[in-house]
Amino acid sequence: MVYLDKTHADKERFICIYPAYINNKKTLSDGRRIPVEKAVENPTFGEIRDVCTAAGLNVVVENKLYPREWNRDVQFRGRIRIQLKNEDGTLCFEQFPTRKAVMLYVAEMIPKLKTRTQKSGGGDQNTQPGEGGKKSKKKKK
Repeated sequence: MVYLDKTHADKERFICIYPAYINNKKTLSDGRRIPVEKAVENPTFGEIRDVCTAAGLNVVVENKLYPREWNRDVQFRGRIRIQLKNEDGTLCFEQFPTRKAVMLYVAEMIPKLKTRTQKSGGGDQNTQPGEGGKKSKKKKK
């Protein structure tokens, strides 16, 4: 019982959320914790942090890697710790009574982020085929 001397306000008592928990590309055995219909495609720890801080949650970011993650790239790193309960044991927000409620809320809000909405629509504005390309040079004999 390591946490007997810790209060709910200590960072060690915050819940942990890895991006793999809400990734729709992962299977349950790979670590996904919510239904695939509600999950998000390749979330990052930064997106999770942004959504949680916008909701008013107390958030701590740690440079940890999910143990089941086979890919060691930087984009898959990151663990978010979120405070659910106050020091006296009452909920910080009635909207988030459990870890699963936080994960479902984050998965619902990530597609609405500006970074996600701009990536899908802004890519084809600058690409026009046939303009501005290099002319091919012929070889001299």
